[in-house]
Order: sequence, then structure tokens, then C-alpha cells
Amino acid sequence: MTDSVQDQTRPRPRRRRAEAGFTLVEVMVVIVIIGLLATVVMINVLPSQDRAMKEKARADVAVLEQAVETFRLENLSFPTSEQGLQALVSPPPGLSRPDRYRDGGYVRRLPQDPWGNPYQYRYPGEHGRFDVWSFGADGRQGGEGDDADIGNWS
Repeated sequence: MTDSVQDQTRPRPRRRRAEAGFTLVEVMVVIVIIGLLATVVMINVLPSQDRAMKEKARADVAVLEQAVETFRLENLSFPTSEQGLQALVSPPPGLSRPDRYRDGGYVRRLPQDPWGNPYQYRYPGEHGRFDVWSFGADGRQGGEGDDADIGNWS
């Protein structure tokens, strides 16, 4: 046989193809970039969420305050502290004129504050004729910053 025929019948040594996939360095760079992006997003989003929660609490307090005022106009007295905000959902016992109570109540349901706690009510109030408030993020009276009480007096 000739050399050219032998070359054709002999298996050729395979060239090593570049292997598909990513190197460890490439994967590490991508992970670091994702970590940096997540950090930037968290720094910018978390303060906005806290601000939004405070604004929702203020809006809820304003709605409840208006409902208490409407209750007073129609029933000629404020709900007592014992009756609380529940008097806005269903007629409390002891109303002098139960026929004046609005069908369906003054709010459909009592909301919880953005931190999952019930809103508070006091009559007579310490800050006005009546007080409606949320204890804030800590769920306790007083506090500063995110933990400050949010009420119809502020």
C-alpha cells in the first residue's frame, strides 16, 4: 500500500476541541456582579418600603377617623373606648337609637396596620376628642423613627 492509502485507513489523532462551559473565574465574576446589584437594589428599595408602610398607616388612620366622625353624626355620640373600632363594623350594644346605625356599618372591615397589628381607639382622647392610632413598626406605645406611633393627631 501506498502512504496515501495508509494515511486514510489509519485513525487520525483527534484534536482537542475547546470544551464547552464556563470557567470558575467567569462564574465567580457573575456571582460578584449579581451580589453587587442585589445590594444596590436593597439599599434603594428598603427605605421606600418603610416610607410606604408609614403612609399606608396614615391613610388608614384618616379613613378610620372619618368613619368615627360619621358614626358620631348619625348616632349622636362617639363609640366608647370599650366598644372600640368594632363599633364601625357592627352595631354595638347599648346604642340609644339603634335605628340610626347605618346598614352595613361605617367600614366594611377593620384593617390591620402595615405591621399586622390592630389599630387603636380611645374616647375621650389624649390628643383630641378621640384618638385613632397605630403603634408603628415595634407594636408598642411610643418609639422613634419607624417605631413611632402614627395617629390622627400627627
